[in-house]
Amino acid sequence: MRILHITPHLGGGVGKAHAAISGALPEVIDQTFLLLERPRDRRYVDMIEAAGARVLIAYDLDHVAQLASAADIVQFEFWNHPRLFECLGRCDFPAMRCVFWSHVSGLFKPVIQPGLMQAAGRFVFTTDASLSIPSVAALPVAEKRKIAVINSGFGFPGAPRKSRSRAANPAIAYLGTVDFVKMHPGFFDAIDQLVGGDMRVQVWGAVDPAGEVALRAQAMHHPERIHFRGWTAEPALALSQADIFFYPLRADHYGTAENALIEAMSLGLTGIVLNNPAETAIIRDGETGFVAHSIEDCVSLLQMLLLLPELRERIGQNAIRYVAETRTPAAAAREFMILWLGLLSEPTRHCDFRSVVGETAADWFLATQCLPGTVWNLPGPEDRHKSSKGTLAHFAGTFDGDASLARLRR
Repeated sequence: MRILHITPHLGGGVGKAHAAISGALPEVIDQTFLLLERPRDRRYVDMIEAAGARVLIAYDLDHVAQLASAADIVQFEFWNHPRLFECLGRCDFPAMRCVFWSHVSGLFKPVIQPGLMQAAGRFVFTTDASLSIPSVAALPVAEKRKIAVINSGFGFPGAPRKSRSRAANPAIAYLGTVDFVKMHPGFFDAIDQLVGGDMRVQVWGAVDPAGEVALRAQAMHHPERIHFRGWTAEPALALSQADIFFYPLRADHYGTAENALIEAMSLGLTGIVLNNPAETAIIRDGETGFVAHSIEDCVSLLQMLLLLPELRERIGQNAIRYVAETRTPAAAAREFMILWLGLLSEPTRHCDFRSVVGETAADWFLATQCLPGTVWNLPGPEDRHKSSKGTLAHFAGTFDGDASLARLRR
């Protein structure tokens, strides 16, 4: 079975997920990954190639169409990347069987157009939380049968960490995006309010030393509690020294699979999260971790866990078992095999993505911001030039000089 994966790149969580899944697929699966831009980081590209898959860089959109015509199934690794929307809006695809694996939840912006779900042969989310979004609710009953969920976050393989749950000074860790675009600003308030002496909080992830996060930490009453450790290529080693995984995220964050949370659980750390849909789809409150309803709740839970090593041990062991049973590459590979085989029995068909996402760069950006019947509002001056992924500035930088985008930025 020939599977063509069309993806902007293989960095971050997408590359990590496929590096794990490719190694778990049977030899009968012939995978080709077609990148729409040159990779900046080859770490996961190399791992995917080592598993036997091919990784190519698209020359142009004709090259994309040519490879799609030779594939049994075309799988779009979907998120709000400008190059992917350009591909959907401008490529003259042949009749094909296609799957979308969505690496955005659709719970908040970026939105997911219902028309893409209808055009696809199958539409796959990475979290159960996405099953409640308006785009799914708007689908006819027959179209809802094409919707599935396959996890893209996995625990670390091998033996769990050596237990440290009875440590005299239990350590707290955070690993992931160290930016208030995802991290909850109340993180530092919660740590500041804890009562105790030698408090050690390790924050793993790239951080701007002059940015908002660093300034918030410096303004704490107890700034000495926070240790910024930077990005790590070995998250298992980083997390193995901690006992509690404190992972409060903004309510409107863009994450879905939350790899860091699942990885921490697989090592036996006791997780504390806020009651956001993506996190509550992973943690069972009081069983495999704890779900807080406010930053004040976080403080109470952290204080409790610092004082109760037996509770940390019990929850940590439950988390290890839960991840081992439900969040593995082998399980994801098996679910994709079932999905692909089901789609393979269906005829190829033409997919009219252009009518869904539009023909101009402005159309593509707005397709990530507004569902049918809603109106987009220009962001404020403070957000207009932010260049994080999928923003207006990201689209403008990708399609430099595009007149349609220039009109949106006025």
